[in-house]
Amino acid sequence: MALKRALAKAFIKASGWQMDIEELPKKVIILGAPHTSNWDAVYMLAAMWMLGRKPSFLVKDSAVKVPVFGRLVRALGGIAVERSARHGMVGSMVERLNEAEDICLCITPKGTRSRREFWKSGFYRMALETGLPLEFGYVDSATKTFGWHGSMTVTGDVRADMDAIRAFYADKRGIRPEFASAPRLRAEDDEDARDYLLSGLPRQGDSGS
Repeated sequence: MALKRALAKAFIKASGWQMDIEELPKKVIILGAPHTSNWDAVYMLAAMWMLGRKPSFLVKDSAVKVPVFGRLVRALGGIAVERSARHGMVGSMVERLNEAEDICLCITPKGTRSRREFWKSGFYRMALETGLPLEFGYVDSATKTFGWHGSMTVTGDVRADMDAIRAFYADKRGIRPEFASAPRLRAEDDEDARDYLLSGLPRQGDSGS
């Protein structure tokens, strides 16, 4: 880890950016936004190495099967995801998160560097099922700052939770701002999407009886 920290420190110094991080709980889901460039992952990795933590991130199952490259991906924290698994990708990750004693799962909810209308909702379901906090990871090219700051626990009130997330990212400018998208879930306005996202979970107002 000392070597990783030294490499991260050298990279940050050369980049001219500043790091903004706080201590993390042993188990946490870290959002990565605004995701507009491959450099986002490099900055996140540098921040994790500076803190002395190993990040985990999701990759296609086929990626880790590639010789040499697959070993590198796993060494950096890549978790192979089988979308055809019995419980689906989200269900499989919920199980892994619940079973782990120490995990920092880094997720880019937009799912692509390009613009898109909605974020993918997997991060929300994972946080809701596991009860793990969402840490606000970010890059901000306006201030040349990166890292993570602040967190929340989702409640199942999708719109209210996303309002809080939008408030944090409102002034964050991605490395390629033309590719930025506002944090928004389809389930905020689409009742069918909301029912699917929250299916099988207690709903607000339920007494449990």
